[in-house]
Amino acid sequence: MQSQPDIRRPDLLADLNEAQIQAVTTVDGPLLVVAGPGSGKTRVLTHRVAYIIEEAGVSPWNILAVTFTNKAAREMRDRLVHLVGAEDAHKLTVGTFHATCVRILRRDAHMIDVDPRFTIYDDGDQMDVIRRVMSAENIDTKRFSPRAVLSRISAAKSKFITPKKFEESVTDYYEEIVARIYPQYQQTLRRNRALDFDDLLGETMRLFDENPDVLARYQDFYRYTLVDEYQDTNHVQYRLVKALSDGTRNICVVGDPDQSIYGWRQADIRNILDFKRDYPDATEVHLELNYRSTSSIVGAADSIIKANRQRIERDLRTENDAGDKIRIHEAYDETQEASFVVNEIRRLVGTGDVRYQDCAVMYRTNAQSRALEESFVRSELPYQIVGGTRFYERKEIKDAMAILRIIANPQDGVSLQRILNNTNLGKGIGARTLELLNGWATANQRSLYDAIEATAGQSHLPPPEINNRATNLIYGVHQTIMKLIDQSTQVHLSKLFDIAIEETGFAAQFRETVDPDMMERWENLLQLRGVLTGYDELREEIALETFLEESALVAGQDTLVDDENQVTLITLHAAKGLEFPVVFLIGVEERILPHARSIDAQSENEIEEERRLFYVGVTRAMQKLYITYAFRRAMYGQSDVTVRSRFIESIPPDLLELPTQKPSRASRTASRAPMEDPGPRSFGRGTPQPEAPPVEVPKLNPGQRVFHNRFGDGTVTEVRDRHGDQEVTVEFKRHGQKRLVASLANLTVD
Repeated sequence: MQSQPDIRRPDLLADLNEAQIQAVTTVDGPLLVVAGPGSGKTRVLTHRVAYIIEEAGVSPWNILAVTFTNKAAREMRDRLVHLVGAEDAHKLTVGTFHATCVRILRRDAHMIDVDPRFTIYDDGDQMDVIRRVMSAENIDTKRFSPRAVLSRISAAKSKFITPKKFEESVTDYYEEIVARIYPQYQQTLRRNRALDFDDLLGETMRLFDENPDVLARYQDFYRYTLVDEYQDTNHVQYRLVKALSDGTRNICVVGDPDQSIYGWRQADIRNILDFKRDYPDATEVHLELNYRSTSSIVGAADSIIKANRQRIERDLRTENDAGDKIRIHEAYDETQEASFVVNEIRRLVGTGDVRYQDCAVMYRTNAQSRALEESFVRSELPYQIVGGTRFYERKEIKDAMAILRIIANPQDGVSLQRILNNTNLGKGIGARTLELLNGWATANQRSLYDAIEATAGQSHLPPPEINNRATNLIYGVHQTIMKLIDQSTQVHLSKLFDIAIEETGFAAQFRETVDPDMMERWENLLQLRGVLTGYDELREEIALETFLEESALVAGQDTLVDDENQVTLITLHAAKGLEFPVVFLIGVEERILPHARSIDAQSENEIEEERRLFYVGVTRAMQKLYITYAFRRAMYGQSDVTVRSRFIESIPPDLLELPTQKPSRASRTASRAPMEDPGPRSFGRGTPQPEAPPVEVPKLNPGQRVFHNRFGDGTVTEVRDRHGDQEVTVEFKRHGQKRLVASLANLTVD
């Protein structure tokens, strides 16, 4: 319903810059919005939706807005409530790709022979299925990592490659192994009436491919499609968006190729780079004005990213003050680096201008958080780690969720196996009985629950051959499940939870315990019950399904707690989309950032993605930015000398604040008694090293043949001057390529 456009319009366009106004008011046809960091992307998206409703008179029912996280979807909906009112905001379809696909599949999955009551399997469930299939196929899990196999299957699904197509394209022995597991994995999901996250997307696309009339219905319904973070879409997501919007071609994609950092998750940067290939008549708008950061930070970010080739050319700029220069800090090792971060945060908070929650420490790999955590604990500074064990991944929560999932879907074999193993419901049922039940299920291409039904005499199929005692226990399991299913339509969800944990004997594990760990687990279960009370207002028939669906779609970044005064420790990948007044980027070294994998692969595309990751970290900072690296770092089980990242060299020197005085690396090494020297002149651990005069280091040049006591003969392939020293790359005959610091490597020139 259109309402007073002359009154609303000034509000919708007020305080927008020229580029933002163009993005908001370009209503029809394809639109590409290239949105730099801090450029008001969410504001543009929400005002554009409001403009389409208020000015173009489009019903909110006909607008689809797709985001990548629940957090982003909530923020968008909250802003739209303010802009168009709660009634119209509620009519909009705003959600993640996965949530949108779940909505479609719940309605139409039967068209492709998928039960609309499917369970959504999370990462842990998927790993359980993979291990079970590998065991059944006698595939050694030590030789072939289940995690790697699952990742390979996920990659295939993201490119819409079926098990049959995968088998036809096998090129090596490893892929042959995956090709054996992939179809069995899919069959197990189907028997369990389950879909994994990749299936939510893939099965929706299959629904559209096989049922043009269904696609046409959704095309007619969603007449305007908006996609946030388009640079992070994979092939299936690209196809879904294109299919839904091809009816009207009213598609608006918003993103930034310079922030495409999920290639390892099959995100394809070409989707945004080639948007105008798909839509030659598309309007292209660049949001270049950064409202978030100081001009020093913006200038550094712009210089960093311009070294990349895979991008859409544009300038990042700001009208903000210069602010502080970017501080570069070199620590001796990761422990000293962590101490610097903690001490600097304490100092900043002590000034009264900064709170703990204003500060974030970002790093390339999760392993880097160890030294930080130790330092924060010792210093008694409050902190949170984003991406640690999330609430729904805790064992007791997964056990409780398994009970609820079985009530909603008895065919869910992973959940059924879990409650038989971890609650008193399975008490007395031994491993041999479970093996016989699973064997019967596999032989008959049925689920574990079907085996239980047959054992309980509730099926036309002949039962598994198990003894009378086990048969009686299985009959009891079946009766309990049937009772809980019956209760699920009669009582509120929180009450159903109470009944379920009692009937399965799960609650009994936590009664009368004095074990602090068990008491904490029980408190977590009570917290889960508190969540369930929020669904008590829904009809009993839909409450459980709604809760399970929404909890399954919770994203990792959604665990960020931003209303408590604590420092945030977070990986760079998880930090995208966030902002903090003070940011510390730690471990900015070669083989960490850029990561060793990208260096060893010698892939310019991978190096560019690493540079984008650094760029994302830099642009999270609003006022102060610290970049730290260590002289040496313990990595992969050994301590070694490092080289600071090439990415730092991209920052103009006039934007950097360097230490006023620092001793040479060689002298610092000699002064540290407990550490081992990386060169051949090492002393025993804990043995004080004698003071020594500086070693004469020959100048090295590419092409020179050299000898190293540890690595042997090699040839210098690259030399870089570093602070009065040389960083040399040497190709050794027996050990491959190594990066060394000339003053420490003790190379002999042949």
